[in-house]
Amino acid sequence: MSKKGKVLVAMSGGIDSSLAAVLLHEQGYEVIGMTMKTWDYTGSGGSKKETGCCSLDSINDARNVSVNLGFPHYILDIRSEFGDYVIDHFTSEYLEGRTPNPCVLCNTHIKWDALLRRADMLGCDFIATGHYAGLKYENGRYFISRGLDRDKDQSYALWGVSQESLSRTILPLSQLTKKQIYEMASEKGFTDLVNKSESYEICFVPDNDYRGFLKRRVPGLIEKVSGGEFVDEDGNVLGIHEGYPFYTVGQRKGLGIALGYPVFVTAIDKDKNRVVLGKDTDLMKNTMVVNQLRLMKYENLIGRPLETTTKVRYKDAGTPARIEQMDDEIHVQFHDWVSAIAPGQAAVFYEGDDVIGGGWIKSSGRVHPDNSVSHLQA
Repeated sequence: MSKKGKVLVAMSGGIDSSLAAVLLHEQGYEVIGMTMKTWDYTGSGGSKKETGCCSLDSINDARNVSVNLGFPHYILDIRSEFGDYVIDHFTSEYLEGRTPNPCVLCNTHIKWDALLRRADMLGCDFIATGHYAGLKYENGRYFISRGLDRDKDQSYALWGVSQESLSRTILPLSQLTKKQIYEMASEKGFTDLVNKSESYEICFVPDNDYRGFLKRRVPGLIEKVSGGEFVDEDGNVLGIHEGYPFYTVGQRKGLGIALGYPVFVTAIDKDKNRVVLGKDTDLMKNTMVVNQLRLMKYENLIGRPLETTTKVRYKDAGTPARIEQMDDEIHVQFHDWVSAIAPGQAAVFYEGDDVIGGGWIKSSGRVHPDNSVSHLQA
């Protein structure tokens, strides 16, 4: 038994999680690798070959690393719990006219929980992943922070991980860059990982056609939602659309309508099957309400408004904002205009590099910059 302890490493078969396992092995941990099978794309009716973290090639890549270094590797089939939670949520959110973020949901509610349960079964002290993010402990609280590599930082995706899970988590890549990971893999002879292309698709929609996925997932959906109206901000009918679930706030391409000037989806009304179109300026908002909170750095923020940097999507650089917790919601007033705030996406609050916490975007709007956050309308 290693003096450093026994660690269960989530290995997707990609270079990041593989090198996380390699580094922990070299640091003297007793490593066990585990690859989670979340989805079988052949059962979804899609036409593209299965790729990404659930493919046979990826599972074999993870196993090869384990075999080469001499530590055990297991495959964990979590397709049932993944499908019941992540895919059902993904589908229902689009049917509610919202834009879901399944990767955040999977990280925080499926993968960490599944790893911890198996870690206990295998007698592991810790779990580890290949995320580019840091982990801190202050004042009795564990919380995520930005990773050293700002271009690859994945702290946004981890705001929902629980205190219990964080207390047993190791993030070996927190102080490394992607370039360094490639260099290490080359030096250690893992050339297949270096040459392997990265997947940025949703694992259960590898052809990136979420509309096709919804149509296959929900029988009769087209008949139920087709023929709705495109309208402008004043409710004037502009044309007919294919069905409100097939559009997202901020979308410009693929609308199938020409008005002589660029238009964007600015809102979705699922009750009336209406998709609101407007100019880019109509997408600009400076207030937001976030619910289903999980706070990390602080236990709660009631009665203590904070100045933060707030991100409304993964690639968002973040915008300075004042946040205030009102019961089980956080009201946000941005200090600048923010484009395309989509209900259903994750909002994450930062204090410097530290993740204060996050939640799901409920609504957004506009108020005069001098108005108080506490006066926002949900």
